[in-house]
Amino acid sequence: MKEIDIIQQIRLGEVSKVQFKERLLDNYDIGCELVPFSNTRGGTLVVGVKDKTGSVNPLSYLEVQETANTLGNIASENVVPAILVDVETIPMDDGSLVVAHIKEGVNKPYHDNRGIVWIKNGADKRKVFDNAELAEMMTDCGSFSPDEAGVRDATIKDLDKNTIKTFLSNKFEKVLVRKGLVGDAFREASLDTVCSAIASGHDGEKLLRNLRFIRPDGKITVAAMLLFGKYTQRWLPVMTAKCICFVGNSLGGSQFRDKVNDADIEGNLLHQFETIMDFFTRNLRHIQVGREFNSQGVLEIPYISLVEFTVNALVHRSLNTTAPIRIFIFDDRVEIHSPGTLPNGLSVDDIVAGTSMPRNMFLFTNAIHLLPYTGAGSGMLRALSEGMNVSFTNNDRTNEFVITINRPVGNQVSKESNQVNDNLDTKLGHCDTNLDTSDVNLDTKLRHPRVDLDTKRPKISNKQRDIINFCSVPRSSKEILERMGITNHNKNRQTYIMSLVEAGYLEMTNPEHPNASNQKYRKISSKTNLTFFCNIRQYFQ
Repeated sequence: MKEIDIIQQIRLGEVSKVQFKERLLDNYDIGCELVPFSNTRGGTLVVGVKDKTGSVNPLSYLEVQETANTLGNIASENVVPAILVDVETIPMDDGSLVVAHIKEGVNKPYHDNRGIVWIKNGADKRKVFDNAELAEMMTDCGSFSPDEAGVRDATIKDLDKNTIKTFLSNKFEKVLVRKGLVGDAFREASLDTVCSAIASGHDGEKLLRNLRFIRPDGKITVAAMLLFGKYTQRWLPVMTAKCICFVGNSLGGSQFRDKVNDADIEGNLLHQFETIMDFFTRNLRHIQVGREFNSQGVLEIPYISLVEFTVNALVHRSLNTTAPIRIFIFDDRVEIHSPGTLPNGLSVDDIVAGTSMPRNMFLFTNAIHLLPYTGAGSGMLRALSEGMNVSFTNNDRTNEFVITINRPVGNQVSKESNQVNDNLDTKLGHCDTNLDTSDVNLDTKLRHPRVDLDTKRPKISNKQRDIINFCSVPRSSKEILERMGITNHNKNRQTYIMSLVEAGYLEMTNPEHPNASNQKYRKISSKTNLTFFCNIRQYFQ
């Protein structure tokens, strides 16, 4: 450091990466200063400055020599495992300052010689007792991989065969094409048949073992449960997301336009991704790109950018942090909160430049075969190339990485024009509210400008909603009725499945042959119903 730089820093006072000491009086105390630097982002210790007042008391030539030797001894004896300290001197008028540079460690967690782990807490430090924090430090330096940890008591029966087949069809597409397992032949084939085609003599369990989704001790890995789990949150309850669309611009607001229920978001990463994207598409405004009323609209925030940000949150979140992903839509912005700060010493500038250093390497390299991203780091560049006003915050205090996307000013809506009208809600059968009045001026008759155009469909029960979410990937009638715990016969199929098909919540994968033996049912994504829009318009005229 240059003299002018150190003088400037002394005037500014102590910060998280710069600490002052007048003299090295207690080796243990100094060791407790070096440990948190090693456990976080590194830092600098300046000797010859009073930490309480910032006044300079330079060291003599002899004191400089003694201080340099003492720092070396402390780094090897009072920090475990031992670290290296880079020491330099800064000449002053009446002596010198000793500046010790401590790098971020590669063998975390570090502790003092009494076994206490310290980390930085602003300009101060604090002790660490939480196993999750210790695991995050070990993950940061590569000595622990949480995505390869075992899920206690889970078995291969807790994984969804259809999602595994989808994964295998993408990962081994060329092999399956050569074996003729495409189209209907692939859909009708069992998981074991697909696995045997990929690797002769392999069934589902053996192939998953070879792909490291099942550990040598027989435990299902966290990555397998996240990618393929039937009921992922049963085993990993915090691996979920909270999605809320607020009225106004405050996180403390008590009114919201839309909220994804916990039961709706539960599922593997593919299901979570689809649910989050549905949440975005029904709550963000669509802008007409053509002159005709029926021309195709685009989201006010580019869809490709939302995909990239969402996938990054799902795949790169900290698996050690006991907190869900949080996604908030406000009138003026969208916020995506991902648990855990940037890993491996990455900075916001690195992310913006397209640097890719994934936290969960095993999950990262396999999720590419289920989720829409390349994994090469180019996706963030594509997302930013869309010309959005977006900012990134690496928040050490809350231990999260936050993406904030400002909504275009012309598309923001006022609080008054978006409050729920109880009379309207009653007339519409308490339907969800998501009508975009930018397409037609109903402000004087519809005080709530967002009415879900699919809500002409009958109101559904929680059990029916569970079936719909279960069918985010195609399910057979047997699978659906087994989930409900009832027998598989025609009356139950009609009551519990066909009623949802007729109501427009589910669709057949083979509609031309309703009674086909390979018939499955899948969830229908939210779509705009122009006929219902006109009916609502006429209703209030």
